Amino acid sequence: MKMKRFSLVLVVLTVFALLLTGCTKNEDKKEGSAEFNYRTAEEVKANIENNDDIILLDIQPKDAWNEHHIQGAIPTHAYPVETEEDKAKFDGVMSDLESSEAPIIIVCPGGKKGAERTYKYLLEKGIKEDRLFILENGQNGWPYDELLEK
Repeated sequence: MKMKRFSLVLVVLTVFALLLTGCTKNEDKKEGSAEFNYRTAEEVKANIENNDDIILLDIQPKDAWNEHHIQGAIPTHAYPVETEEDKAKFDGVMSDLESSEAPIIIVCPGGKKGAERTYKYLLEKGIKEDRLFILENGQNGWPYDELLEK
């Protein structure tokens, strides 16, 4: 009888542990930690200095863009990319994005939610995922003042 009870407890604990593990993985994906490609500031700086074929797609609001942005970035002012109106701000650059094979590096203020929404939106529009990257830590984490335009 004790063996059956022990086995039942073991099975219940195993199932519970598996459910918790499954939930944790789903929460991580929901947060986007593993489903996005990133580039560090150092990598982007090297791309710029090497004249690599890249597209810096800046989604900062207009006032933040006017304050500072990376040289060569394309402004969209689409942040926070939550509404259809925000997404429509990409219409002017979509043909350029679609006609190129260059990596697209999304620059947003902090490198998180707005960039992640842009990444997902561009995927929906047919941009290949292997071309999409988020600038890690966003514009606010960009340490290279010599590559900023103000």
